[in-house]
Amino acid sequence: MSASGLPFDDIRDLIANLPSADRAAIRAKREREAQLTKPPGSLGRLEDLSEWVAGWRGSATILRPVVTVFAGTHGVTKQGVSPYPSEVTQQMVTNFASGGAAINQICAAYDLGLKVFDLALDYPTGDISVEPAMDEKTCAATIAYGMEALAGEPDLICLGEMGIGNTTVAAAIYCALFGGDPADWVGPGTGLDDAGLKHKAEVVARAMETHKGHLKDPLEILRRVGGREFAAMVGAILAARTQRVPLVIDGFVATAAAAILHKMEPSALDHCLFAHVSAEPGHIKALSVMDKVPLFALGMRLGEGTGAALAAGIVKAACQCHTGMATFDQAAVSNKAGT
Repeated sequence: MSASGLPFDDIRDLIANLPSADRAAIRAKREREAQLTKPPGSLGRLEDLSEWVAGWRGSATILRPVVTVFAGTHGVTKQGVSPYPSEVTQQMVTNFASGGAAINQICAAYDLGLKVFDLALDYPTGDISVEPAMDEKTCAATIAYGMEALAGEPDLICLGEMGIGNTTVAAAIYCALFGGDPADWVGPGTGLDDAGLKHKAEVVARAMETHKGHLKDPLEILRRVGGREFAAMVGAILAARTQRVPLVIDGFVATAAAAILHKMEPSALDHCLFAHVSAEPGHIKALSVMDKVPLFALGMRLGEGTGAALAAGIVKAACQCHTGMATFDQAAVSNKAGT
């Protein structure tokens, strides 16, 4: 699809016509799994992961995995919701380019590609506590731009982000989508103390009041209290689904983008794996509401796609076990007692 922008109605039509997993590929995967030199089910969730890949790719093979990091700036940072200035977003994008960030090291360890998308960093979105983050045209165009993450035909996408202030935005999205008190959704982000947390919750509460009466439609929530990286991640998730590419979602912020689609159509995330539960307290709440089980919990809250990249290493290992392991016949190993 073109990066020139999509009306919201076209996005809704796209969501209504998403492809399903390949049942024939899943059956073939299970037939081979039953012949591998191990007791049935002994690799636990690794077997589920290789089946998940096979269902979307046609085989349990990963050759071109890539981590995509979407970076955006937010007008709400003017409200003092982060101990770091907004300029850090651009500085970290430069750090990604020079190979100095945590995500660079994880990608190197697991042989993952890395793409970083600079989303108009010189032009922060509107301050969501007093005005919409974006107009519909900007939001739709950014969703379409996020679809470009599938250029180069990767066979596994890891979804990450960078943006000072975006845990505040994520909390606002969750609050608008799932209700509850803003304090239920805010967390320390990049290191707030108790007073900072209270202020952050107050800012989210102001955003809910500012946009009251306009928060029933998920795409309207995205444009009003979201941000460019959130819209781009929505686009990447949709493009991955239409191109049948399995996608791994990172932490608290990336999950908020996925929650937009979940609210519209829960099955829209069937091709997605949630990598981890972050140390942001609202993340486990959001995963529970969406009935999603993360792969691991390591107390991470960095973003950058770091949790998703770690999960990609596990997915690659799961697929290698399935495709590389010998069958009982090949290894001349008995697969049942007495045989």
